[in-house]
Amino acid sequence: MGVGKYLEYWGGLPVHWLEAPVDLEAASPEMRNLLTMSPNSRPTTWAEVGAAAPRADRVAWGLATAYDSDVSYTEVFEGFLQAVDTTRVRSLLLGYWGKGILSREPANLPAELLCAHADRFPALRSLFVGHITSDQHEISWIPRGDVTQVLESFPELEELTYRFGQRSNRDEPSDVLRPVRHERLRRLTLETGGLPAHVPGAIAACDFPALEHLDVWLGVEFYGGDATVRDLDALLVGASLPRLRHLGMMNSEIQNDIATALAAAPIVARLASLDLSMGTLSDAGVEALLTGQPLTHLQNLTVEHHFVSESMARRLRDLLESAGVEVTMPAAEELYDWLIDEGQEGRYTQVSE
Repeated sequence: MGVGKYLEYWGGLPVHWLEAPVDLEAASPEMRNLLTMSPNSRPTTWAEVGAAAPRADRVAWGLATAYDSDVSYTEVFEGFLQAVDTTRVRSLLLGYWGKGILSREPANLPAELLCAHADRFPALRSLFVGHITSDQHEISWIPRGDVTQVLESFPELEELTYRFGQRSNRDEPSDVLRPVRHERLRRLTLETGGLPAHVPGAIAACDFPALEHLDVWLGVEFYGGDATVRDLDALLVGASLPRLRHLGMMNSEIQNDIATALAAAPIVARLASLDLSMGTLSDAGVEALLTGQPLTHLQNLTVEHHFVSESMARRLRDLLESAGVEVTMPAAEELYDWLIDEGQEGRYTQVSE
């Protein structure tokens, strides 16, 4: 969990980040001589990149620029189309897409480039939009776009993760997801430090007959997370998610309220696994789970990064593990003293800024 590291595997395949060729014309004479004379020099054309690349269906392809990049994301994407047989690409990660501060770039650029060439990716099944680590850009600075177009353009997609932050400016799209029907999607993950209020209702209004796994990060109000527990009502009924077996309601500063809602939510009765990690869960939230509907039908309960006392955590583990539920619940996090000094409780989410 978290946003500190690149994934090593995606869609069941090892990740291979595409490296743009060296521009000999822009290189200094000394560097040009070094590049042309060395037997292990980097490719200088996209054709050479393609010749040295792994087979298209053997890796998950990562496409990214960098803060100080000389190559634009559009150039990287177009080079990818030239160098790789994209008809065989099964798994794809769209990473940093700026030449400078990312929040100044169009929010939907990676998704729009991909969707404009959807016919070139008939085998694509797993997609990560916004795979950007915290050392590249804090999550709150990742421009927020509308990922619905991906689902509309790729009807065979099975797995989608979208990592995003706040709106860059008022001219950018305000929606993250609009109601859509998708026959094949099995896994959906929305990662953010601040979830807009419309998103849970939009998920509930979608028609996802094949969706089995849903993870939603809610984040904090300061970074745009204005979704409340009431905004979760339709989602926690689950009428449009008939095959859902895993639910993650994660990374929230209202984790106790979420636990209370889940204690009576209709969707919980048909889950096999539940994840309440990354948030501010404390004893009050666990008490709600213990006194609500039974959770002994679950196969797994995961509560990583929490603020539950050891005695209350033991009560939860004893009850569920005696029924055969696998509980993942490491020791509680330390309270932030400076938050306590400011009159707050000292609890915090794992990811916000």
